[in-house]
Amino acid sequence: MSGQVSAARRREVIDALRRGTVPQAGLDLFAVGLDRFAGSLDEELDTVAKGGAAFHAVRGEYGSGKTFFARWLGERAKRAGLAVAEIQISETETPLHRLETVYRRLTERLATATHAPSALRAVIDGWFYTLEEDVLDEGDLDDDALAKAVEELMERRLADVARTTPAFSAALRGYHRARGAGDTATAEALIAWLGGQKSVAATAKRTAGVRGDLDHFAALGFLQGLLTVLRDSGHPGLLLVLDEIETLQRVRGDVREKGLNALRQLIDEIDTGRFPGLFLVVTGTPAFYDGQQGVQRLPPLAQRLATDFTTDPRFDSPRAVQLRLTGFDLPRLGELGRAVRDLYAAGATDAQRINEAVDDAYIAELATAVTGGLGGKVGIAPRVFLRKLVADVLDRVEEFSEFDPRLHYALTLSSAELNEAERSAAAADDIDLDL
Repeated sequence: MSGQVSAARRREVIDALRRGTVPQAGLDLFAVGLDRFAGSLDEELDTVAKGGAAFHAVRGEYGSGKTFFARWLGERAKRAGLAVAEIQISETETPLHRLETVYRRLTERLATATHAPSALRAVIDGWFYTLEEDVLDEGDLDDDALAKAVEELMERRLADVARTTPAFSAALRGYHRARGAGDTATAEALIAWLGGQKSVAATAKRTAGVRGDLDHFAALGFLQGLLTVLRDSGHPGLLLVLDEIETLQRVRGDVREKGLNALRQLIDEIDTGRFPGLFLVVTGTPAFYDGQQGVQRLPPLAQRLATDFTTDPRFDSPRAVQLRLTGFDLPRLGELGRAVRDLYAAGATDAQRINEAVDDAYIAELATAVTGGLGGKVGIAPRVFLRKLVADVLDRVEEFSEFDPRLHYALTLSSAELNEAERSAAAADDIDLDL
């Protein structure tokens, strides 16, 4: 498969691994252990694309691959035509109980297969273009008649949203008129307001007949409106990922309960059919789902997320409301390393040398060494392992013909290159780090 990958896509993946980050794309090239989820999730993506809705809670310890899983699913969603938004929940930047802030981050991170974040304006412009095409199919019209007909069609498409959130359709109408009049400043301001941004010029809002800023109660109505716009602009749904939701455990008690209740509300609204085309995914640690400072603090939410994990993980159902990521063992870590080695070699000037110098046995040795340097905790080793493999080994093998990793490379782990979880794991086993 790696031989069929474009040079640009391969470089993007390798560059991210060299930096120690999760690539934004190309994750299917080395998605080890996720095949068991693929069939069921693809079915749900198809359901969402046809107007249904879906929800999953992903659970896994730190380093088990939750962010990787979310971005891997995001790639599959984009291939199915859906838009994608990945949001990190945090106490200060994106508190879950402030749904207006969640919506604002959603529009900032909104992406499609053809548009990087923020794709909000491209989506809205595409929507109006589609409306114009639908109107013109009925016959030729002059500019004034076309604008009026498009607004009438817009109102019909947004009828359900307008009943609860009339400001959304009003702002869209104002944007369309400002764009038609060549008033770029007003159009830009109204796009920002539709995205939930604050401090939008009052003159622009008056032009559209809206007031104030988006609040908590209107946020779900705006989400409903956005789903309608996405659907009519050629994107039949939205994958919304709320990552690191376990941060709720560290906030003040009343704030935590508000956040948990906001999650319960979102799940219930999905179940009632309010959000056709929405696929909501949240990620968190087992402690968040099972502990008294997390989901269990709100019994109605705990009941909705209840999943039996007493059986062998091999028999976990990919259709369950909670999906368990078991992380890596050494064989799987070796498999991951071989996949990355093959991807690297496919773009190298001397693939044979890469494969000979960094053979399967050496990759297994490196995986064992990195894991040992992290207190034997395989689950948190992948990031460091792949960074070492690419930056310290593969790059040198390709650049220096005399370099032999078995002779010229000794693994070191410095405190500066480890994140908090990795540093704690290394210290827990009294590993001497090269500081």
